[in-house]
Amino acid sequence: MKTTFSRTVVTFTLILLVVLLLVSLSFQVLVKNHLTDQTIDNLKNCGSTVAQAAAAYYADNALSERDFFVQLSVSAEIAQADVVICDANGRLVLCSDAPLGCVHQGLVISNANYLKQVASQSHVVSSGLISGLYEDSRHVVSTAIRQSGTGPMIGIVLVSAPLTASSVFMQRFLDNYISLAVLVALAAFVVLLIYTKKSNHSLRDMAKTATAFGHGNLQARVQIPHGAPLEIQELALAFNNMAQALEKSEYQRKEFVTNVSHELKTPMTTIGGYVDGILDGTIPEDQQEHCLQIVSSETHRLSRLVRGMLDISRLQDQGEIPESQKTRFDVCECVGKTLITFEQKINQKSLHVAVDMPDLPVFTRASEDAITQVVYNLLDNAVKFCPEKGHLGVKVRFGNRKVYVSISNDGLTIPPQELPFLFDRFHKLDKSRSENRDGWGLGLYIVKTIICGHGQDISVSSADNVTEFTFTLPLVN
Repeated sequence: MKTTFSRTVVTFTLILLVVLLLVSLSFQVLVKNHLTDQTIDNLKNCGSTVAQAAAAYYADNALSERDFFVQLSVSAEIAQADVVICDANGRLVLCSDAPLGCVHQGLVISNANYLKQVASQSHVVSSGLISGLYEDSRHVVSTAIRQSGTGPMIGIVLVSAPLTASSVFMQRFLDNYISLAVLVALAAFVVLLIYTKKSNHSLRDMAKTATAFGHGNLQARVQIPHGAPLEIQELALAFNNMAQALEKSEYQRKEFVTNVSHELKTPMTTIGGYVDGILDGTIPEDQQEHCLQIVSSETHRLSRLVRGMLDISRLQDQGEIPESQKTRFDVCECVGKTLITFEQKINQKSLHVAVDMPDLPVFTRASEDAITQVVYNLLDNAVKFCPEKGHLGVKVRFGNRKVYVSISNDGLTIPPQELPFLFDRFHKLDKSRSENRDGWGLGLYIVKTIICGHGQDISVSSADNVTEFTFTLPLVN
Protein backbone atom coordinates (compact mmCIF):
# COMPACT_ATOMS: atom_id res chain seq x y z
CA MET A 1 0.00 0.00 0.00
CA LYS A 2 1.40 3.35 -0.98
CA THR A 3 1.95 5.79 1.85
CA THR A 4 1.10 9.47 1.73
CA PHE A 5 4.81 10.21 1.73
CA SER A 6 5.53 8.05 -1.34
CA ARG A 7 2.49 9.39 -3.17
CA THR A 8 3.51 12.98 -2.43
CA VAL A 9 7.13 12.44 -3.47
CA VAL A 10 6.22 10.64 -6.70
CA THR A 11 3.59 13.23 -7.61
CA PHE A 12 5.90 16.13 -6.82
CA THR A 13 8.76 14.55 -8.76
CA LEU A 14 6.60 13.97 -11.84
CA ILE A 15 5.23 17.51 -11.71
CA LEU A 16 8.73 18.95 -11.26
CA LEU A 17 10.12 16.92 -14.17
CA VAL A 18 7.25 17.93 -16.43
CA VAL A 19 7.65 21.59 -15.47
CA LEU A 20 11.40 21.53 -16.02
CA LEU A 21 10.94 19.78 -19.37
CA LEU A 22 8.32 22.28 -20.53
CA VAL A 23 10.46 25.21 -19.38
CA SER A 24 13.47 23.72 -21.15
CA LEU A 25 11.61 23.19 -24.43
CA SER A 26 9.99 26.61 -24.29
CA PHE A 27 13.25 28.35 -23.48
CA GLN A 28 15.11 26.46 -26.20
CA VAL A 29 12.52 27.49 -28.78
CA LEU A 30 12.67 31.12 -27.62
CA VAL A 31 16.48 31.22 -27.57
CA LYS A 32 16.77 29.43 -30.91
CA ASN A 33 14.31 31.83 -32.53
CA HIS A 34 16.16 34.78 -30.99
CA LEU A 35 19.53 33.51 -32.21
CA THR A 36 18.12 32.86 -35.66
CA ASP A 37 16.60 36.32 -35.87
CA GLN A 38 19.81 37.89 -34.60
CA THR A 39 21.88 35.92 -37.13
CA ILE A 40 19.58 36.91 -39.99
CA ASP A 41 19.72 40.58 -38.93
CA ASN A 42 23.52 40.45 -38.86
CA LEU A 43 23.59 38.79 -42.28
CA LYS A 44 21.20 41.43 -43.64
CA ASN A 45 23.32 44.28 -42.28
CA CYS A 46 26.46 42.71 -43.64
CA GLY A 47 24.79 42.12 -47.03
CA SER A 48 23.60 45.74 -47.20
CA THR A 49 27.06 47.07 -46.33
CA VAL A 50 28.84 44.84 -48.87
CA ALA A 51 26.23 45.61 -51.54
CA GLN A 52 26.78 49.36 -51.07
CA ALA A 53 30.57 48.90 -51.23
CA ALA A 54 30.28 46.68 -54.31
CA ALA A 55 28.02 49.22 -56.04
CA ALA A 56 30.62 51.93 -55.36
CA TYR A 57 33.42 49.62 -56.56
CA TYR A 58 31.65 48.76 -59.83
CA ALA A 59 30.54 52.35 -60.51
CA ASP A 60 33.54 53.58 -62.47
CA ASN A 61 35.90 52.42 -59.69
CA ALA A 62 34.51 54.97 -57.21
CA LEU A 63 36.02 52.67 -54.57
CA SER A 64 39.50 51.26 -55.06
CA GLU A 65 39.98 47.52 -55.33
CA ARG A 66 42.14 47.46 -52.19
CA ASP A 67 39.61 49.40 -50.13
CA PHE A 68 36.78 47.22 -51.41
CA PHE A 69 38.61 44.00 -50.49
CA VAL A 70 39.45 45.38 -47.05
CA GLN A 71 35.83 46.42 -46.41
CA LEU A 72 34.61 43.03 -47.68
CA SER A 73 36.90 41.14 -45.31
CA VAL A 74 36.12 43.40 -42.34
CA SER A 75 32.36 43.13 -42.88
CA ALA A 76 32.55 39.33 -43.12
CA GLU A 77 34.71 39.17 -39.99
CA ILE A 78 32.39 41.41 -37.98
CA ALA A 79 29.32 39.44 -39.03
CA GLN A 80 31.22 36.16 -38.53
CA ALA A 81 29.90 35.09 -41.90
CA ASP A 82 31.08 34.09 -45.35
CA VAL A 83 30.41 36.49 -48.20
CA VAL A 84 30.40 35.74 -51.92
CA ILE A 85 29.60 38.10 -54.76
CA CYS A 86 27.95 37.01 -57.99
CA ASP A 87 27.20 38.93 -61.14
CA ALA A 88 23.68 39.65 -62.35
CA ASN A 89 23.51 36.21 -64.00
CA GLY A 90 24.34 34.38 -60.78
CA ARG A 91 27.99 33.59 -61.63
CA LEU A 92 30.28 33.70 -58.59
CA VAL A 93 33.09 36.24 -59.05
CA LEU A 94 34.44 36.90 -55.54
CA CYS A 95 34.74 35.27 -52.06
CA SER A 96 35.49 37.08 -48.83
CA ASP A 97 37.93 34.39 -47.67
CA ALA A 98 39.97 34.67 -50.89
CA PRO A 99 39.32 38.00 -52.57
CA LEU A 100 42.19 37.65 -55.02
CA GLY A 101 41.24 34.22 -56.27
CA CYS A 102 38.68 31.66 -55.12
CA VAL A 103 38.40 28.04 -56.23
CA HIS A 104 34.64 28.50 -56.49
CA GLN A 105 34.84 31.27 -59.07
CA GLY A 106 32.67 30.42 -62.02
CA LEU A 107 30.01 28.66 -59.92
CA VAL A 108 26.60 29.66 -61.26
CA ILE A 109 23.27 30.02 -59.46
CA SER A 110 21.05 28.38 -62.03
CA ASN A 111 17.68 29.06 -60.33
CA ALA A 112 16.15 31.79 -62.48
CA ASN A 113 13.20 32.29 -60.14
CA TYR A 114 15.56 32.87 -57.24
CA LEU A 115 17.47 35.49 -59.25
CA LYS A 116 14.21 37.27 -60.08
CA GLN A 117 13.20 37.17 -56.42
CA VAL A 118 16.51 38.75 -55.39
CA ALA A 119 16.12 41.42 -58.06
CA SER A 120 12.65 42.34 -56.86
CA GLN A 121 13.29 42.36 -53.08
CA SER A 122 15.77 44.04 -50.81
CA HIS A 123 16.74 40.81 -49.05
CA VAL A 124 15.95 37.14 -49.70
CA VAL A 125 16.35 34.92 -46.65
CA SER A 126 16.72 31.14 -46.94
CA SER A 127 18.47 28.25 -45.28
CA GLY A 128 19.85 24.94 -46.41
CA LEU A 129 22.76 23.45 -48.34
CA ILE A 130 24.51 25.48 -51.05
CA SER A 131 25.72 22.79 -53.45
CA GLY A 132 29.26 23.13 -54.75
CA LEU A 133 30.03 26.02 -52.39
CA TYR A 134 29.69 24.81 -48.78
CA GLU A 135 29.35 21.34 -47.32
CA ASP A 136 27.17 22.32 -44.35
CA SER A 137 23.68 23.77 -44.06
CA ARG A 138 23.58 27.52 -43.65
CA HIS A 139 21.46 30.62 -43.16
CA VAL A 140 21.71 32.59 -46.40
CA VAL A 141 20.75 36.20 -47.08
CA SER A 142 20.92 37.38 -50.69
CA THR A 143 21.08 41.14 -51.39
CA ALA A 144 20.99 42.76 -54.80
CA ILE A 145 23.84 45.08 -55.89
CA ARG A 146 22.20 47.91 -57.72
CA GLN A 147 23.75 50.46 -60.02
CA SER A 148 23.92 53.82 -58.26
CA GLY A 149 22.19 52.20 -55.25
CA THR A 150 18.70 52.24 -56.77
CA GLY A 151 19.21 51.24 -60.39
CA PRO A 152 19.04 47.85 -62.03
CA MET A 153 20.69 44.83 -60.41
CA ILE A 154 24.31 44.43 -61.46
CA GLY A 155 25.23 41.71 -58.95
CA ILE A 156 24.28 39.68 -55.93
CA VAL A 157 25.81 39.50 -52.44
CA LEU A 158 25.32 36.14 -50.68
CA VAL A 159 26.05 36.31 -46.96
CA SER A 160 25.85 32.98 -45.08
CA ALA A 161 26.56 31.53 -41.65
CA PRO A 162 26.58 27.86 -40.59
CA LEU A 163 23.53 26.53 -38.77
CA THR A 164 25.87 24.72 -36.41
CA ALA A 165 26.86 28.00 -34.73
CA SER A 166 23.49 28.30 -32.99
CA SER A 167 23.49 24.55 -32.31
CA VAL A 168 26.76 24.83 -30.39
CA PHE A 169 25.35 27.68 -28.33
CA MET A 170 22.14 25.71 -27.70
CA GLN A 171 24.14 22.69 -26.60
CA ARG A 172 26.08 24.82 -24.10
CA PHE A 173 22.85 26.33 -22.90
CA LEU A 174 21.26 22.89 -22.54
CA ASP A 175 24.23 21.58 -20.57
CA ASN A 176 24.10 24.52 -18.18
CA TYR A 177 20.32 24.24 -17.89
CA ILE A 178 20.48 20.53 -17.07
CA SER A 179 23.09 21.16 -14.38
CA LEU A 180 21.02 23.98 -12.88
CA ALA A 181 17.80 21.92 -13.14
CA VAL A 182 19.42 19.00 -11.32
CA LEU A 183 20.52 21.34 -8.49
CA VAL A 184 17.04 22.88 -8.27
CA ALA A 185 15.41 19.44 -8.28
CA LEU A 186 17.72 18.19 -5.53
CA ALA A 187 17.09 21.28 -3.40
CA ALA A 188 13.33 20.99 -3.93
CA PHE A 189 13.44 17.27 -3.12
CA VAL A 190 15.27 17.92 0.14
CA VAL A 191 12.76 20.62 1.14
CA LEU A 192 9.86 18.33 0.18
CA LEU A 193 11.40 15.47 2.12
CA ILE A 194 11.66 17.54 5.29
CA TYR A 195 8.20 19.07 4.89
CA THR A 196 6.49 15.76 4.05
CA LYS A 197 8.14 13.88 6.90
CA LYS A 198 7.02 16.60 9.30
CA SER A 199 3.46 16.45 7.99
CA ASN A 200 3.42 12.65 7.97
CA HIS A 201 4.66 12.61 11.55
CA SER A 202 1.52 14.49 12.58
CA LEU A 203 -0.67 12.13 10.56
CA ARG A 204 1.01 9.09 12.14
CA ASP A 205 0.38 10.54 15.59
CA MET A 206 -3.28 10.94 14.68
CA ALA A 207 -3.41 7.35 13.44
CA LYS A 208 -1.85 6.07 16.68
CA THR A 209 -4.24 8.16 18.74
CA ALA A 210 -7.22 6.91 16.70
CA THR A 211 -6.05 3.32 17.19
CA ALA A 212 -5.72 3.85 20.94
CA PHE A 213 -9.15 5.48 21.01
CA GLY A 214 -10.62 2.54 19.11
CA HIS A 215 -9.14 0.12 21.65
CA GLY A 216 -10.97 1.81 24.49
CA ASN A 217 -8.68 4.63 25.59
CA LEU A 218 -11.36 7.32 25.44
CA GLN A 219 -9.02 9.92 26.92
CA ALA A 220 -6.57 9.70 24.00
CA ARG A 221 -6.09 13.05 22.30
CA VAL A 222 -3.98 14.32 19.42
CA GLN A 223 -1.23 16.74 20.34
CA ILE A 224 -1.31 19.54 17.78
CA PRO A 225 2.32 20.23 16.78
CA HIS A 226 3.56 23.80 16.77
CA GLY A 227 3.88 25.24 13.30
CA ALA A 228 1.86 22.45 11.66
CA PRO A 229 -0.10 23.31 8.49
CA LEU A 230 -3.54 24.78 9.02
CA GLU A 231 -5.23 21.68 7.56
CA ILE A 232 -3.39 19.42 10.02
CA GLN A 233 -4.37 21.67 12.93
CA GLU A 234 -8.01 21.69 11.82
CA LEU A 235 -7.99 17.89 11.42
CA ALA A 236 -6.43 17.41 14.85
CA LEU A 237 -8.91 19.82 16.43
CA ALA A 238 -11.85 18.06 14.74
CA PHE A 239 -10.56 14.68 15.94
CA ASN A 240 -10.18 15.92 19.52
CA ASN A 241 -13.68 17.40 19.45
CA MET A 242 -15.06 14.12 18.14
CA ALA A 243 -13.15 12.16 20.79
CA GLN A 244 -14.44 14.46 23.52
CA ALA A 245 -18.02 14.06 22.27
CA LEU A 246 -17.70 10.28 22.12
CA GLU A 247 -16.16 10.19 25.58
CA LYS A 248 -19.03 12.26 26.93
CA SER A 249 -21.55 10.04 25.12
CA GLU A 250 -19.94 6.92 26.56
CA TYR A 251 -19.96 8.45 30.02
CA GLN A 252 -23.63 9.33 29.65
CA ARG A 253 -24.40 5.83 28.43
CA LYS A 254 -22.69 4.23 31.40
CA GLU A 255 -24.34 6.70 33.76
CA PHE A 256 -27.71 5.99 32.14
CA VAL A 257 -27.29 2.23 32.57
CA THR A 258 -26.15 2.73 36.17
CA ASN A 259 -29.05 5.03 36.98
CA VAL A 260 -31.63 2.79 35.35
CA SER A 261 -30.23 -0.22 37.18
CA HIS A 262 -30.30 1.69 40.45
CA GLU A 263 -33.83 2.96 39.89
CA LEU A 264 -35.13 -0.47 38.90
CA LYS A 265 -33.41 -2.27 41.74
CA THR A 266 -35.29 -0.62 44.62
CA PRO A 267 -38.93 -1.07 43.41
CA MET A 268 -38.29 -4.56 42.08
CA THR A 269 -36.67 -5.58 45.36
CA THR A 270 -39.65 -4.14 47.22
CA ILE A 271 -42.14 -5.90 44.94
CA GLY A 272 -40.28 -9.20 45.14
CA GLY A 273 -39.94 -9.01 48.91
CA TYR A 274 -43.63 -8.35 49.56
CA VAL A 275 -44.81 -10.94 47.01
CA ASP A 276 -42.51 -13.60 48.48
CA GLY A 277 -43.66 -12.67 51.98
CA ILE A 278 -47.31 -13.10 51.01
CA LEU A 279 -46.67 -16.38 49.21
CA ASP A 280 -44.68 -18.03 52.00
CA GLY A 281 -46.99 -16.72 54.72
CA THR A 282 -44.39 -14.53 56.41
CA ILE A 283 -46.69 -11.51 56.11
CA PRO A 284 -49.94 -11.92 58.12
CA GLU A 285 -53.24 -11.76 56.27
CA ASP A 286 -54.28 -8.55 57.97
CA GLN A 287 -51.18 -6.79 56.50
CA GLN A 288 -51.32 -8.31 53.04
CA GLU A 289 -53.70 -5.67 51.65
CA HIS A 290 -51.34 -2.91 52.76
CA CYS A 291 -48.42 -4.75 51.19
CA LEU A 292 -50.32 -5.23 47.95
CA GLN A 293 -51.00 -1.50 47.85
CA ILE A 294 -47.26 -0.89 48.17
CA VAL A 295 -46.64 -3.43 45.39
CA SER A 296 -49.23 -1.65 43.20
CA SER A 297 -47.61 1.72 43.92
CA GLU A 298 -44.16 0.43 43.01
CA THR A 299 -45.59 -1.17 39.85
CA HIS A 300 -47.05 2.16 38.84
CA ARG A 301 -43.67 3.79 39.49
CA LEU A 302 -42.02 1.24 37.17
CA SER A 303 -44.70 1.92 34.58
CA ARG A 304 -44.02 5.65 34.78
CA LEU A 305 -40.28 5.02 34.38
CA VAL A 306 -40.81 2.90 31.28
CA ARG A 307 -43.24 5.46 29.85
CA GLY A 308 -40.75 8.27 30.51
CA MET A 309 -37.92 6.34 28.84
CA LEU A 310 -40.16 5.62 25.83
CA ASP A 311 -41.03 9.32 25.63
CA ILE A 312 -37.34 10.21 25.69
CA SER A 313 -36.52 7.67 22.99
CA ARG A 314 -39.38 8.96 20.81
CA LEU A 315 -38.32 12.59 21.23
CA GLN A 316 -34.68 11.81 20.50
CA ASP A 317 -35.59 9.87 17.36
CA GLN A 318 -37.95 12.62 16.28
CA GLY A 319 -35.39 15.39 16.74
CA GLU A 320 -36.89 18.65 15.51
CA ILE A 321 -40.67 18.79 15.76
CA PRO A 322 -42.05 18.54 12.19
CA GLU A 323 -44.34 21.30 10.92
CA SER A 324 -47.11 18.78 10.30
CA GLN A 325 -47.46 18.31 14.08
CA LYS A 326 -47.63 22.03 14.86
CA THR A 327 -50.90 23.93 15.25
CA ARG A 328 -51.91 27.46 16.18
CA PHE A 329 -53.24 27.66 19.75
CA ASP A 330 -53.62 30.03 22.69
CA VAL A 331 -50.77 29.65 25.17
CA CYS A 332 -52.82 31.15 28.04
CA GLU A 333 -55.59 28.63 27.50
CA CYS A 334 -53.10 25.75 27.39
CA VAL A 335 -51.41 26.85 30.63
CA GLY A 336 -54.77 27.49 32.34
CA LYS A 337 -56.19 24.07 31.50
CA THR A 338 -53.03 22.33 32.73
CA LEU A 339 -53.03 24.34 35.95
CA ILE A 340 -56.62 23.24 36.71
CA THR A 341 -55.53 19.58 36.73
CA PHE A 342 -53.34 20.34 39.78
CA GLU A 343 -56.23 21.83 41.77
CA GLN A 344 -56.45 18.90 44.18
CA LYS A 345 -52.70 18.79 44.90
CA ILE A 346 -52.61 22.57 45.31
CA ASN A 347 -55.49 22.48 47.78
CA GLN A 348 -53.90 19.60 49.72
CA LYS A 349 -50.77 21.71 50.33
CA SER A 350 -52.74 24.96 50.77
CA LEU A 351 -50.58 26.72 48.17
CA HIS A 352 -51.05 30.37 47.20
CA VAL A 353 -51.21 30.57 43.40
CA ALA A 354 -50.39 33.82 41.58
CA VAL A 355 -51.41 33.81 37.93
CA ASP A 356 -50.23 36.63 35.64
CA MET A 357 -51.49 36.22 32.07
CA PRO A 358 -52.73 38.71 29.44
CA ASP A 359 -56.50 39.15 29.10
CA LEU A 360 -56.29 38.65 25.34
CA PRO A 361 -55.25 35.37 23.70
CA VAL A 362 -51.51 34.86 23.06
CA PHE A 363 -51.14 32.61 20.05
CA THR A 364 -48.18 30.42 19.14
CA ARG A 365 -47.51 27.71 16.58
CA ALA A 366 -46.19 24.50 18.12
CA SER A 367 -47.17 20.95 19.08
CA GLU A 368 -49.97 21.59 21.60
CA ASP A 369 -49.70 18.14 23.17
CA ALA A 370 -45.92 18.49 23.62
CA ILE A 371 -46.21 21.99 25.15
CA THR A 372 -48.96 20.73 27.46
CA GLN A 373 -46.55 18.03 28.65
CA VAL A 374 -43.87 20.70 29.23
CA VAL A 375 -46.23 22.82 31.34
CA TYR A 376 -47.47 19.72 33.21
CA ASN A 377 -43.93 18.56 34.10
CA LEU A 378 -42.90 22.02 35.27
CA LEU A 379 -46.06 22.47 37.37
CA ASP A 380 -45.67 18.97 38.79
CA ASN A 381 -42.14 19.78 39.97
CA ALA A 382 -43.20 23.20 41.27
CA VAL A 383 -46.08 21.75 43.34
CA LYS A 384 -44.00 18.82 44.54
CA PHE A 385 -41.11 20.93 45.86
CA CYS A 386 -43.22 23.82 47.13
CA PRO A 387 -43.61 23.71 50.95
CA GLU A 388 -46.97 23.74 52.74
CA LYS A 389 -48.76 27.09 52.33
CA GLY A 390 -46.05 28.17 49.92
CA HIS A 391 -46.40 30.31 46.81
CA LEU A 392 -46.78 29.02 43.25
CA GLY A 393 -46.39 31.46 40.35
CA VAL A 394 -47.54 31.13 36.72
CA LYS A 395 -46.76 33.94 34.27
CA VAL A 396 -47.25 34.38 30.52
CA ARG A 397 -45.89 37.42 28.71
CA PHE A 398 -44.75 38.25 25.17
CA GLY A 399 -42.27 40.50 23.43
CA ASN A 400 -39.63 40.48 20.67
CA ARG A 401 -41.80 38.07 18.64
CA LYS A 402 -41.64 35.45 21.41
CA VAL A 403 -43.92 34.14 24.16
CA TYR A 404 -42.35 33.69 27.61
CA VAL A 405 -43.90 31.17 30.02
CA SER A 406 -42.55 31.20 33.60
CA ILE A 407 -43.40 28.82 36.45
CA SER A 408 -41.98 29.51 39.92
CA ASN A 409 -42.31 28.17 43.45
CA ASP A 410 -41.05 28.70 46.97
CA GLY A 411 -38.60 26.24 48.43
CA LEU A 412 -34.98 25.63 49.11
CA THR A 413 -32.59 27.55 46.87
CA ILE A 414 -30.88 25.28 44.35
CA PRO A 415 -27.08 25.55 44.64
CA PRO A 416 -25.56 27.36 41.63
CA GLN A 417 -23.32 24.39 40.83
CA GLU A 418 -26.41 22.19 40.46
CA LEU A 419 -28.28 24.43 37.99
CA PRO A 420 -26.41 23.29 34.82
CA PHE A 421 -27.31 19.65 35.59
CA LEU A 422 -31.02 20.03 36.33
CA PHE A 423 -31.98 19.01 32.79
CA ASP A 424 -29.82 15.86 32.76
CA ARG A 425 -31.42 12.45 32.83
CA PHE A 426 -31.94 10.96 36.32
CA HIS A 427 -30.51 14.06 37.97
CA LYS A 428 -31.83 14.69 41.48
CA LEU A 429 -30.69 17.12 44.09
CA ASP A 430 -31.11 14.39 46.67
CA LYS A 431 -28.33 12.02 45.69
CA SER A 432 -29.55 9.36 48.12
CA ARG A 433 -32.98 9.42 46.42
CA SER A 434 -34.61 8.93 49.76
CA GLU A 435 -37.12 11.71 49.07
CA ASN A 436 -39.46 12.47 46.21
CA ARG A 437 -39.88 8.83 45.31
CA ASP A 438 -42.56 9.79 42.81
CA GLY A 439 -39.93 11.32 40.54
CA TRP A 440 -37.26 9.72 38.40
CA GLY A 441 -35.34 12.79 37.28
CA LEU A 442 -36.67 12.42 33.72
CA GLY A 443 -39.29 15.20 33.71
CA LEU A 444 -36.93 18.15 33.17
CA TYR A 445 -34.92 16.19 30.60
CA ILE A 446 -38.15 15.60 28.64
CA VAL A 447 -39.03 19.29 29.00
CA LYS A 448 -35.73 20.45 27.54
CA THR A 449 -35.87 17.89 24.73
CA ILE A 450 -39.33 19.13 23.68
CA ILE A 451 -38.37 22.81 23.86
CA CYS A 452 -35.15 22.23 21.90
CA GLY A 453 -37.17 20.24 19.36
CA HIS A 454 -39.15 23.42 18.74
CA GLY A 455 -35.94 25.41 18.31
CA GLN A 456 -36.63 27.40 21.50
CA ASP A 457 -34.86 27.98 24.83
CA ILE A 458 -35.47 27.13 28.47
CA SER A 459 -33.66 28.55 31.50
CA VAL A 460 -33.76 28.22 35.28
CA SER A 461 -32.87 30.59 38.11
CA SER A 462 -32.87 30.02 41.86
CA ALA A 463 -32.26 32.68 44.50
CA ASP A 464 -33.74 33.77 47.84
CA ASN A 465 -35.71 30.51 48.18
CA VAL A 466 -37.51 31.07 44.85
CA THR A 467 -36.90 28.85 41.82
CA GLU A 468 -38.24 29.83 38.40
CA PHE A 469 -38.26 28.00 35.07
CA THR A 470 -38.84 30.02 31.89
CA PHE A 471 -39.23 28.71 28.33
CA THR A 472 -39.97 30.48 25.06
CA LEU A 473 -42.31 29.86 22.14
CA PRO A 474 -42.74 31.72 18.85
CA LEU A 475 -45.35 34.47 18.90
CA VAL A 476 -47.96 34.18 16.14
CA ASN A 477 -50.39 36.99 15.35
